Amino acid sequence: MTSKFRPLPSKDTVFEKTAEALNNRAVLSTDRALLAKGDCVEVMKEMPDDSVSLILTDPPYHSTKKGNIYGDRAFKEDEHFLEWMIACSREWQRILRPNGTLYVFCSSKMAARLEVALSDFFRPIAQITWTKPNLPGYDGWKGKMKKEALRSWYPHSERILVFEHGAYGSYEAYRRSPMGQYLRDQRQKAGLTMNVLTEMVGAYGKVNHGGAVANWEAGRNIPSLDQYKKICEALESYGVEKMVSYFDLVRPMFLNGEIEFTDVWNYPSARPFRGKHPAEKPREMLREAILASSYPDDVVLDCFAGSGSTAVAALEVGRRAVAIEIEDQWVERASNDLEAVLYSSEGASGLTARSRLSEGEWSSETSGGTLSSL
Repeated sequence: MTSKFRPLPSKDTVFEKTAEALNNRAVLSTDRALLAKGDCVEVMKEMPDDSVSLILTDPPYHSTKKGNIYGDRAFKEDEHFLEWMIACSREWQRILRPNGTLYVFCSSKMAARLEVALSDFFRPIAQITWTKPNLPGYDGWKGKMKKEALRSWYPHSERILVFEHGAYGSYEAYRRSPMGQYLRDQRQKAGLTMNVLTEMVGAYGKVNHGGAVANWEAGRNIPSLDQYKKICEALESYGVEKMVSYFDLVRPMFLNGEIEFTDVWNYPSARPFRGKHPAEKPREMLREAILASSYPDDVVLDCFAGSGSTAVAALEVGRRAVAIEIEDQWVERASNDLEAVLYSSEGASGLTARSRLSEGEWSSETSGGTLSSL
């Protein structure tokens, strides 16, 4: 991502270019899903800039040192693992669209150091604790081990680090939000004060004279589709070039009281079954994360795909998927599972795009517009 927003290729175009770039590595390639085999860093280097809207990935944890997980014992020292994750972060920063979100699963032991390392590239916005409230018999070593022998608290939970583009720890609040910086830059190009733009948009606040504009530029909240349309009309009437699409500007975040909306997630682990990946995550949890942090038809990347659960979950909720995996056995399972979704009775005619917002809510907010109209 460049330091400033600018017009981007459509998500259709960039998905096609990604498929072309990874053609020699592709095990499966359709207009909805792409599965590539190879080392994740090397594969990502071949992907176009700004090519994915959500990265939801589960790298080796390193601290767990499990022999049945590829890469978990690859690094002798923590520093070497962090250097590798930094190499991944450089590519994530380049290929993640400006309003995209990054989720990284990790162990509780490495979470703090990993968040600090990645904050050179992204702004941390959450550290989620996944509690794994499993029933007896499905709780791994937690139920088997001798508790009296513990010398620290048993690391049963896992962490999910969440990031967006933007500066971290900056004194100027607007620099913490890419959206806020873009709105501020465009307003200043138009030569308007926050007060004047607020009056033109009709979004006065009860306390600050800058109204909602001040909050948007600080990244504290976001304009609605209707409000953004008015912002565009106002700024473009003062000679500002065409504003970027709302769906390329505003980071999606769709939560409600019926799902996990706090930073503590209580999804049980994936139950054992024949052919299960040793680090497989529950599909329900992956679907909820994807629905919360993407728009319909967005491209979701998992560069440590394993058995392809993230990619399958993305297809199930009307997103597109790019999956990268290095081990043959998991590439084969991922390919089979993706084909099963793609060529199901629903998938054969194209999966229905679903989102936290209903179709009616999209229509009312866009005043008859479409997802690509703003």
